[in-house]
Amino acid sequence: MRIFVAGASGAIGRRLVPKLVEAGHEVTGLTRSEAAAERIRAAGAETVVCDVFDREHLIEAMRDAAPQVVVHQLTALPEAFDVRKIDYAATNRVRTEGTRNLIAGARAAGATRLIAQSIAFMYAPEGGRVKDEDCRVFTDAPGPFGGAVAATVDMEQQVMSAEGIEGVVLRYGFFYGPGTYYAADGNLAHETRKRRQPIVGKGTGVFSFIHVDDAAGATIAALERGEPGIYNVTDDEPAAMAEWIPSYAEALGAKKPLRVPKLVARAAAGVMAVTWATEMRGAANEKAKRELDWQPTHASWREGFREALG
Repeated sequence: MRIFVAGASGAIGRRLVPKLVEAGHEVTGLTRSEAAAERIRAAGAETVVCDVFDREHLIEAMRDAAPQVVVHQLTALPEAFDVRKIDYAATNRVRTEGTRNLIAGARAAGATRLIAQSIAFMYAPEGGRVKDEDCRVFTDAPGPFGGAVAATVDMEQQVMSAEGIEGVVLRYGFFYGPGTYYAADGNLAHETRKRRQPIVGKGTGVFSFIHVDDAAGATIAALERGEPGIYNVTDDEPAAMAEWIPSYAEALGAKKPLRVPKLVARAAAGVMAVTWATEMRGAANEKAKRELDWQPTHASWREGFREALG
């Protein structure tokens, strides 16, 4: 199968491209960097060096590649995650304007399926603690995250309504493993070692994780399986902050995390940080396992953290 991977040098793309090549697919990877293009070629794929916002160049390149499936893994997140001052503007533009351009390219190339990266941590903090794909998303979230959710929903709607193309949206959980914020050399690992990843209040916010290799595996499963639609791609064990952060710190060899009251955390990091820590909802993965015939190799962050960080 001919596959065009936009974001081939990102956290998932770096794991996905070699797996696709190994499975016998003809892969073309999109990146903005010539250095990244060399790594993609070394993995056995063709490359296109192009900015997703260069619409005409992108469409021409995708027409030349003639993919049957387009995989949209593009983001523009900062190297370091700091909830106090994170700016989602660049990724919001990728998810809105960039998605429009990718869909135009997919249509010009004759692609029949589009698989797009979304997020499983945007469900509204209401009702049950673990959500399926039909539950309401947090479109009224405060601050910059509200804009990020709006842009993500826009992207999902574009993908699902693309004429003549089967749209598949994969709502991934929080990534861990190589090249992620939670990797041993990642920004959040550094913050945890400095004891700057505290448990806020009772730490009741529920997080859903996914190892990047399992995210890549679900993406491969979605190439040919599953009806068009939205799928949560997470591990089997959504977990409260108070439960997973101590285990993460232990896997890193760090000291136990501090505990801070909600009022202190709100003053230091803002409303959204407290909402995530105390009200976030996890995501159920039953639909993806059933309809994509997929199982996460790392069924739980518990052993996943130990293997990735030990």
